[in-house]
Amino acid sequence: MKHTLRLVVATAALLFAAGAGAQALTGTLKKIKDDGVMVLGHRDSSMPYSYVAQGNDVVGYSQEFALKIVEQVKKAIGNPNLTVRLLPINAQNRITLMQNGTIDLECGGTSNTADRRKQVEFSNSLSITQARLLTRKDSGVKEWSDLSNKTVVVTAGTTSERFLREYIDKTHAPITIVSAKDHAQAFILLQSGRAAAFFMDSDVLAATMARAKDSTDFTITGAPQTHEAIACMLRRDDPAFKALVDRTIAGIETSGEAARMWQKWFDSPIPPNGINLKLPLPDEIRELFSKPNDKTL
Repeated sequence: MKHTLRLVVATAALLFAAGAGAQALTGTLKKIKDDGVMVLGHRDSSMPYSYVAQGNDVVGYSQEFALKIVEQVKKAIGNPNLTVRLLPINAQNRITLMQNGTIDLECGGTSNTADRRKQVEFSNSLSITQARLLTRKDSGVKEWSDLSNKTVVVTAGTTSERFLREYIDKTHAPITIVSAKDHAQAFILLQSGRAAAFFMDSDVLAATMARAKDSTDFTITGAPQTHEAIACMLRRDDPAFKALVDRTIAGIETSGEAARMWQKWFDSPIPPNGINLKLPLPDEIRELFSKPNDKTL
């Protein structure tokens, strides 16, 4: 009789704890649990962060972080069979799609800035990058001052576009801006001669140049104009989900796994064509991995 009573009490306690745990889920975690689906926003051509390698195979440095976060979400909501849906996004619509609940997480090449944090939240940083110029070696463009009376292409919706437009507004520099829908289209405009330079994050420029058949005709040049932290994007006012994402990223970075991921995507042959960006882990990012944080730069 006593044994039966103890069993009933123990079972009730477990059921209560499980119910309490379920009720404790809020925000994005509750949404994912209720829907049975987690939607990841990804980029099509932001190599090596997030891109389509072949067919519908989404790969990249940031994408690996995203998939590791998914595994922790499965544990948090108690659903190992959670459906994960990949949704292609671009620099122009990514913030809106996060705000309206279409996507639950975006780990691409998005910069964590003070202005953007008024609209969305950011995780611990995955990388640090700087914006420079990609141009033909014979273009005559070597420094920022060489852009006078020339056309510069930028990817629409990026911090690089915003920086260049603000620079022109402040200095009245005679520079013509052309906005492309993505990095791939921007490079096509550069290749075709419709732009003298492509202004973007230097690591993205290195990847864009490396995958081109005429890569030896181009060079990355000019002093860096921006200094930005790349992070995963999530909805604001959701401390439980942010804590899970930050904890996952911090574990990856402090364990040494992030350094191995960096070598895999930035300093080794990558799909689909085995190009090597030859960008060893910088000391600044090594320091970030030792002390993960979500600071803007």
